Amino acid sequence: MCELFGVSSGRKIEVNGLLKEFFSHSVTHANGWGMAIFYENSVSLEKEPVQAIKSAYLKERLHQKISVRNMIAHIRLATRGMMEYVNCHPFVLRDNYDRCWTLAHNGTIFDYPRHDPYLHQQEGRTDSERILCFLVDQVNQRQLELGRGLTKEERFSLLDGLVGDMAKGNKLNLLIYDGEMLYVHTNYADSLYYSQREEAILFATTPLDRGSWNPHPFTVLCAYQDGRRLFQGTDHGNVYRDNEKDMHMMFVDYSAL
Repeated sequence: MCELFGVSSGRKIEVNGLLKEFFSHSVTHANGWGMAIFYENSVSLEKEPVQAIKSAYLKERLHQKISVRNMIAHIRLATRGMMEYVNCHPFVLRDNYDRCWTLAHNGTIFDYPRHDPYLHQQEGRTDSERILCFLVDQVNQRQLELGRGLTKEERFSLLDGLVGDMAKGNKLNLLIYDGEMLYVHTNYADSLYYSQREEAILFATTPLDRGSWNPHPFTVLCAYQDGRRLFQGTDHGNVYRDNEKDMHMMFVDYSAL
């Protein structure tokens, strides 16, 4: 599995120490790294198909002060798609009202036919990029029906239903940022934690420092803004458990077929 790191904060916080520890995990997650720093509805995206601990660029970048209010970071252990820039997380798409959506995924989509139309539309070959293509397309369809952009409540309600359905039989740890809110989801036990730090809340696959970390709410989508939980969805109950059949399927690259 890959690893995720995310931040939602009411003020800028320095994250260099946390990022250095997070990216050090690339010893065993060697197939690329990426991070997205958000400025309202725009994103600064940095990623490479290089093992993070061997990246000269990232080493230099982490020597500079990095202060953020919202961010997503990812280190990749490839199961679908080769070690190429287009397969590195996070992925970014804009919807038809110019809202910027950014996604990083930890897990595997084993079976979800609603993703199939995006196999030949995506730039890379990961099941993770198809998740974003699918979600943004669903947002666009709803906005076309209404003739306007969706409110925060409407965006959350839509994703709550879609993520719950997508989680059936699939390993789905997600960090998604929509220009305002950070959506967080896990359905795989002991694989996503959070830590409240005054005005900030941090998320990580593995606790990163000596702070207090707790398991994130399970099988339920949550949305955060300014370091506080804004929405919590319905518990869909679709827990993912490892099984022999899925392990055989794990490294099949369907987009190459």
